[in-house]
Amino acid sequence: MEIAILALGCFWKPEMEFDKFDGIVKTEVGYCGGNVNKTNYEEVCTGKTNHAEVVKIEFDSSKVSYEDILNYFFKIHDPTTLNKQGPDIGTQYRSEIFYCNNSQKEIAEKILNKINQKLNGKAVTKISKEKNYCKAEEYHQKYFKKNH
Repeated sequence: MEIAILALGCFWKPEMEFDKFDGIVKTEVGYCGGNVNKTNYEEVCTGKTNHAEVVKIEFDSSKVSYEDILNYFFKIHDPTTLNKQGPDIGTQYRSEIFYCNNSQKEIAEKILNKINQKLNGKAVTKISKEKNYCKAEEYHQKYFKKNH
């Protein structure tokens, strides 16, 4: 199994989209890229932690490639809006690929270059090493208690 960590706006809809993808074993919402190794929704919303809302994806690379996942990532969000997806605005809603190893970094750079050719260089998606990932447990529990 391999892991992909992707930021593409509010994490709920992307998690549902990736959950339907063949070859993806598990998805989880969380935060990544910030200055501290543990945070929560309220802190992330202040912009002070520098975390992005992310979907952590565990996938079977014999059924789906990292490249396929990244191509889907670019299909289901707008990589040309800085710190914004739809009505959600803030640094936590940025477009970013967090790589877990050098192979993922190389694949991400290759795909982003292709996307930027199609979009005339307008993609603002960042590529960064995975840093300070944490599961969005408190928000997840509050959300489901409130809505289920």
